Amino acid sequence: MTDAGQDHVIHGNFPAGGPIEFCSDHHYLLYAREGLLHLDDDGRRWSLPPARAALIAAGRTITFRLPRPVVALSVLFTPDGRPPASALSVFAMPPLARALLEELRQCTGGPADPHETLLFQTLRSTVWRLSHGPAPLHRPTGHSPLVRRALDRTEATLAEDPTFAALARDLSVTGRTLARHILAETGMTWRANLRRMRVMRAVDLLAAGPGSVTEIALTCGYTSLSAFNAAFRDLTGMTPSEYRDSLR
Repeated sequence: MTDAGQDHVIHGNFPAGGPIEFCSDHHYLLYAREGLLHLDDDGRRWSLPPARAALIAAGRTITFRLPRPVVALSVLFTPDGRPPASALSVFAMPPLARALLEELRQCTGGPADPHETLLFQTLRSTVWRLSHGPAPLHRPTGHSPLVRRALDRTEATLAEDPTFAALARDLSVTGRTLARHILAETGMTWRANLRRMRVMRAVDLLAAGPGSVTEIALTCGYTSLSAFNAAFRDLTGMTPSEYRDSLR
């Protein structure tokens, strides 16, 4: 690790856990080389498999969780010069950005090493450009305890074909009350939230392993491959196969 006044890499293994609240006086590129991160900010949640990263501006407080163990490969950028496009951006990590990170992980030259300095400069320029085209796929987290519990329980049972009536019974509220609160806090119906969660889970699984598209569709609660493909394309602009190909 370099001096506190320099850009530097954070690399290490971290167990599943959280929530963890984090704030830095550096701009922070949050990236999981292996595993999965969930990032919560201002009522929204993103999934960060190895195909995606987040750029968090200095001074921004975020909360993240590790659903499974993570090998982190992140960077702290000094806040000198041009700030990021926004306080928080989540975007796809192309091969170039990943290759720059891997090269920096192996550098040992220190802050005076011209090769390392050039790598940091190139990575900063690349990440700043990527932050102008953020990934839109996230889900609301809700603000009240009721809606947070409802959405978390829905997400935990995606493969079990959850129903709204059973969810309302489990939370001891009427369906009308629960529907009203979910719509007011998330701007979407429960069914639309469920659809978004399923696609987000599929994104995680497509990035994580070699399972077939059909297997992933079933794991995410779809019984029709055509319905899965349509929902995935609607929210990501690509079919599941096209998305997986884009990661290579």
